[in-house]
Amino acid sequence: MKLVSRLLGGGDDASEPRVGVFVDGPNVLRSEFDVDLDDVREEAENWGRLAITRLYVDEHATPGLIQAAEARGFEVVVTSGDVDVKLAVDATAAGADDAIDLLAIVSRDTDFKPVLESVGERGIETLAIAPGEHGRSDALRNAAQNATTLEE
Repeated sequence: MKLVSRLLGGGDDASEPRVGVFVDGPNVLRSEFDVDLDDVREEAENWGRLAITRLYVDEHATPGLIQAAEARGFEVVVTSGDVDVKLAVDATAAGADDAIDLLAIVSRDTDFKPVLESVGERGIETLAIAPGEHGRSDALRNAAQNATTLEE
C-alpha cells in the first residue's frame, strides 16, 4: 500500500503520497453544506502532499468564488454546463498518467463511482470526501478505498 509511509508517520515530503483533489463545485459549494475550501484542502493534506487541487465550476460561478478558490491554492476549471464529464475525464487521466498516488473526489454525486473504481483498479488509492453527513453518498463511500466527511 502506497500510504504505509504516511500511516507509520515516517518519510519526508518526497515519500508522501501525491494527492489529487477534484472538487465538484456545483454539487458541494451549496448553502446547505456550508463547505469551506480551506477545510477541503486541510482534509486532503491529511492524506499526503497536494499535487493537484482543482475546483470545477460551471459558467454561472461568480468572480468572487473563483477569486476565493484561487487564493486558497485551487486551480479553477470553468466548464459550460455540467462539470461532471470534465472532472471525471481529468481525474481518470491523472490516475492513468501516474500524476498522483491518491485520488480524492469531493462530491456527493454517484456519477463519480466509475472514476473511483477505474482509478482504484490501476493501483491508485481513492478517497471520497463528503460535504457533510447530509451530503454523504453511500455509493461513493463504498466505491472508494477510503472515505471521510467534512465537519458541518
